[in-house]
Amino acid sequence: MPCFKQPTHFQSLILLQWPLSYLAIFWILQPLFIYLLFTSLWPLPVLYFTWFFLDWKTPEQGGRRSAWVRNWCAWTHMRDYFPITILKTKDLSPEHNYLMGVHPHGLLTFGAFCNFCTEATGFSEIFPGITSHLATLSWFFKIPFIREYLMAKGVCSVSQPAIDYLLSHGTGNLVGIVVGGVGEALQSVPNTTTLILQKRKGFVRTALQHGAHLVPTFTFGETEVYDQVQFHEDSWMYKFQSCFRRIFGFYFCVFYGRGFYQGSSGLLPYSLPIVTVVGEPLPLPKIEKPSQETVDKYHALYMDALCKLFDQHKTQYGCSETQKLLFL
Repeated sequence: MPCFKQPTHFQSLILLQWPLSYLAIFWILQPLFIYLLFTSLWPLPVLYFTWFFLDWKTPEQGGRRSAWVRNWCAWTHMRDYFPITILKTKDLSPEHNYLMGVHPHGLLTFGAFCNFCTEATGFSEIFPGITSHLATLSWFFKIPFIREYLMAKGVCSVSQPAIDYLLSHGTGNLVGIVVGGVGEALQSVPNTTTLILQKRKGFVRTALQHGAHLVPTFTFGETEVYDQVQFHEDSWMYKFQSCFRRIFGFYFCVFYGRGFYQGSSGLLPYSLPIVTVVGEPLPLPKIEKPSQETVDKYHALYMDALCKLFDQHKTQYGCSETQKLLFL
């Protein structure tokens, strides 16, 4: 059992709010709006759903971020629970656009969410002139209310049109992609540094097409905040997880952390430090139709930069001197 400090009950409730907010919005607000269709308040859901369809393309055209939502005090309580911090190694010039690789995925991606989707750790002050976006599954933006919640925090769709739009409209845009995707969540267990990256080259091709700089990042502690039950590939549970992923787009992971009281188990993450280290940007030429050879070249350079970033900071943030990144 890892050693962690005792958080306040309020901080614990804030942490539960992050993963459960989606369920609350989906299971409470949406059925409520459907119910209102059969009451005297029927114009409210009709107006919203009319606007919802008229506004359908907004998530792929830069979204609709809200400084007010990004500055909610709830995010500072979330930051302080672990705590979560961000470390800048190089300045990012507002004169360029950036495609940022976010590693590792972890189970709930607390570090990337807090650092790039809120102002709890002071992103705008640390990187002045840079507008951060974190890409997530496209189908989230097809769900009423959840799309508004995500866009307000600067989250964008991971679809090609959405990323192309951000990298081609103005400068100073930073688009973060969790390159390992949902598959990497199954690798999220303490004391591991396994990344699904070896064959993930689409983000490099996109960066080349726009001449965007590649920015490697690594979040230390992201895989330490939960224990996960892993299943053998021949087990019925693993097959269920794979089936669940094909239907819903992400894996049904079985994990646990701490409870509300010292020494108890539950769904709260362990309150261990999470540090996102933002590396030096890797300049790329703008090539409208890059060859596979060119993509491979810059993909290799990116992996080298990520390894260098990890090796430079690993002992400072809890990893052993001999620990290496493992690419799948």
